[in-house]
Amino acid sequence: MQKYKTVVIGTGPSGLTSAIYLARANLNPLVIEGLQPGGQLTTTTEIENFPGFPDGIMGPELMDNMRKQAERFGAEFMNGWVDAVDFSQRPFKITVEGAGTIEAESVIISTGASARYLGIPGEQDNIGRGVSTCATCDGFFFRGKKLIVIGGGDSAMEEASFLTRFATEVTVVNRREELRASKIMQDRARENEKVSWALNRQPLEVVAGDTGLKGLKVLNNETGQEELLEADGVFVAIGHTPNTTFLQGHIDLDGHGYAIVKPGTTETNIPGVFACGDVQDTKYRQAITAAGSGCMAAMDCEKYLEGSVVHDWSETLDR
Repeated sequence: MQKYKTVVIGTGPSGLTSAIYLARANLNPLVIEGLQPGGQLTTTTEIENFPGFPDGIMGPELMDNMRKQAERFGAEFMNGWVDAVDFSQRPFKITVEGAGTIEAESVIISTGASARYLGIPGEQDNIGRGVSTCATCDGFFFRGKKLIVIGGGDSAMEEASFLTRFATEVTVVNRREELRASKIMQDRARENEKVSWALNRQPLEVVAGDTGLKGLKVLNNETGQEELLEADGVFVAIGHTPNTTFLQGHIDLDGHGYAIVKPGTTETNIPGVFACGDVQDTKYRQAITAAGSGCMAAMDCEKYLEGSVVHDWSETLDR
């Protein structure tokens, strides 16, 4: 059975940042990549809000660069899906599909959260080509365009209000007449003159042409007729699902499945098990905040492994 000082479960900005810091501290981490190496950013196109890239950078390229950086300092990578974990005693046990069970003195969980999709025709085909789940990430690319936001919760209201900074019009589509959003969030969106409403309409299909999106086909539940709502972009805002199914019963999770960490740290309720990135972030869910929490997890993990002896990170700056 292979044994490691630390294992990082999941990649993306948080996992890869953890791996970089751990590798530079000579902890030789094993990184288990999962089914989508690089995380959600590998499905995005140009990223313009990650510091250090004034001309932007493609999502897959950014993740590939971070992976190469971690490898340069000695991180080991394993492609596979974690089937089960046992955190009841050290060393912890991690079972990887097709690779058996490995042992670890410490574990960093960075499995992220997956945006929920509608599952309608045209949706997946047009991700990054007019369909998005992140207004903060992609709103800038739709300056002067007509947009649709699908959803009726606080996230949808927030996305709609934010997108009015760029779009000429934002239409909120919800399958019911009533919204789930809090009153204050509804009022804020309704008071915005750029926000219009298409309520009691069921999304049926994202319609695209040769030159881009045409709009969203919906069923008007009141009339029973199909309609095409014209738009240049469609933002799906129906929430996220943290990738923590395999962790249920092993660490503390909140009511939505997000890993619970001690405030100001990445520590879970199990000493030696840490969580970073979107798997524990219910608010920001940005690449840069995920990377920052990945750094925190690595430093928390290193401190845990070495007790009161903290690695002097400045010693490695000239490497």
